[in-house]
Amino acid sequence: MNRKFWIGSLVAFVVWMAGSFLIHGTLLKNDYLALPALFRPEAEAQEHLWIMILAHVMLAIAFVWIYSRGISSAPWMGQGLRFGIAVAFLAVIPTYLIYYVVQPMPAGLAHKQMIFDGLLVVVLGLTVAAVYRNPPAGKQL
Repeated sequence: MNRKFWIGSLVAFVVWMAGSFLIHGTLLKNDYLALPALFRPEAEAQEHLWIMILAHVMLAIAFVWIYSRGISSAPWMGQGLRFGIAVAFLAVIPTYLIYYVVQPMPAGLAHKQMIFDGLLVVVLGLTVAAVYRNPPAGKQL
């Protein structure tokens, strides 16, 4: 695990936390408030924020680790896009489909979660690929 790995992990963590806040704390907030039986009240959720931070640290490190194992000489943007789409189909979309099946959640909310979080991991794929791209000659990370 080199410097690029740790920089990529830090960048992925920041982007993932910010994106998740935008999606779940802003865009979907009213959808969640309409389902009090499914979600913790905000004050109670804040008490568990450290667990959310820990989870995002693990997600970022695993995301970058997996990406770093499969880098090829192909253009970085295409690699990042493909990786983000693969993660969306591996983790994001199936997870929300399963939540929809086992929780009394409106289909519209599940669709929004899949679309927004799917787009977020595509952005993350591009972000991590940008960190790992080959720097111009003479510049190294």
